[in-house]
Amino acid sequence: MRIINLRPGRLTSLALGIVPFAGAIIAYAVASHYRRLENPADKLLPSLEKMGEAFWRMAAVPDRRSGDLLLWLDTFDSLMRLGVGMAVASLLAITLGIAIGFIPHVRSSLAPFLATFSLIPPITILPILFISLGLGEVSKIALIVIGTAPVMIRYTAQSVLDIPREMIIKAETLGASVWQMITRLVLPQVLPKLISCLRLSLVPAWIFLISAEAIASTSGLGYRIFLVRRYLAMDVILPYVVWITLLAFVLDRLLLALSKRAFSWNHLERDSL
Repeated sequence: MRIINLRPGRLTSLALGIVPFAGAIIAYAVASHYRRLENPADKLLPSLEKMGEAFWRMAAVPDRRSGDLLLWLDTFDSLMRLGVGMAVASLLAITLGIAIGFIPHVRSSLAPFLATFSLIPPITILPILFISLGLGEVSKIALIVIGTAPVMIRYTAQSVLDIPREMIIKAETLGASVWQMITRLVLPQVLPKLISCLRLSLVPAWIFLISAEAIASTSGLGYRIFLVRRYLAMDVILPYVVWITLLAFVLDRLLLALSKRAFSWNHLERDSL
């Protein structure tokens, strides 16, 4: 039997999944150990124990000035900004994406503009957002929306265009109105693809969020990383990076679980990453 046809069991899959993570942790521990042998005061690669202590201090020890648990405060603020931004982007993707993909006049009007607008690097307009919208929450959320919505809209519109024309003709033959075709034909086929696009958009969304928080914010995961960098506090920075990665992974898995639960038919004949 060819190797491409061999499927590992559940325990084997779990073990194979753990191996790269264990390898990365061991490699870091070894590199940190030898670096501290040369310089015990080295801050670039702190030990795992020191990072664990710093993470516990940020998560469980109240801040001396504010009395807040900084890790949870930063996490809540960042997830709030990310959630609102991605919700707005998803709403725009559903409304404009379906309109562009399903209505030819809307497609002729908006598709060229959207294709051009999506090519603007979102980071370059961050100063414009800060000047026009201020340094508050709106500008940070707007950056996430501007950075993710155009791509999501184009992906949704293309998903609508990929619907077989025969299905639309059959719906018209049965007397369905445009609204009925959108709600009963287009939406059920587009929503699982929108969730997949949302999962892929989480990475740039995190990048835009961290960038905005680093420049102008008083809380958030990105703010904390750039605040402590001046002290070379790698024992705080590295755990925060791992924490952000873990949050992104959990959000991705939750969206995948939602897709499988709500649109199980879309996952019957293929594996999901």
